[in-house]
Amino acid sequence: MNHHLIFLCLEFGKIVGKLFLKFILKPEDEVIIMNLVPKYVFFTKGVGSDKKELQSFESALLDAGISHLNIVQVSSIMPPKCKEISKGEGQKLLKPGQITFAVLARNCSREKDKIISASIGVAKPKDENHYGFLSEHHSFGQNEEIAGDFAEDLAASMLASTLGIEFDIDADYDEKREIFHMSDKIVETKSTTSTSTVEKDGIFTTVLAAAVFILE
Repeated sequence: MNHHLIFLCLEFGKIVGKLFLKFILKPEDEVIIMNLVPKYVFFTKGVGSDKKELQSFESALLDAGISHLNIVQVSSIMPPKCKEISKGEGQKLLKPGQITFAVLARNCSREKDKIISASIGVAKPKDENHYGFLSEHHSFGQNEEIAGDFAEDLAASMLASTLGIEFDIDADYDEKREIFHMSDKIVETKSTTSTSTVEKDGIFTTVLAAAVFILE
């Protein structure tokens, strides 16, 4: 292709882009594009099994009630003033095919009698203008309580470090939990955990836990 023609195409593209931003996008649309800070979050979990690994994952998403979404995985920050709502309330705000941000933990195995778990831990600061933390944990051989405590410990420890709370990193979580809550800087710590045991050799079982964000 002629280099002059390529240049003209590029310049034309720039002009069209500017016109789109100026005359087609509404002010509220621009806010959605530029400010992707979630207003709401809900927690969910699921389990699925199938001969194929991908389909077992899809079954777990279906069990969690989020299989109809285009999920984009994000990392571990709970935004300031992000309100936690129920799974039912959250599902009403999401449309099929909607691009949805989520912190997702998942695990999978096809080894018979294998115990698998996936957990999301959350730690919320007392100051609602400060951000909190979400953690992802997946493991083998841990029951729901152990996996959940581990994920909760991860999130709480990250938040405590950010807030300047002094604690012994090697202490058990019950001891650290008491220190965190006595500091009066952390208002809540908890976890959402999915655990399952693989029933048959060669049949994939997937567990997942998720913190699902909603932008509006």
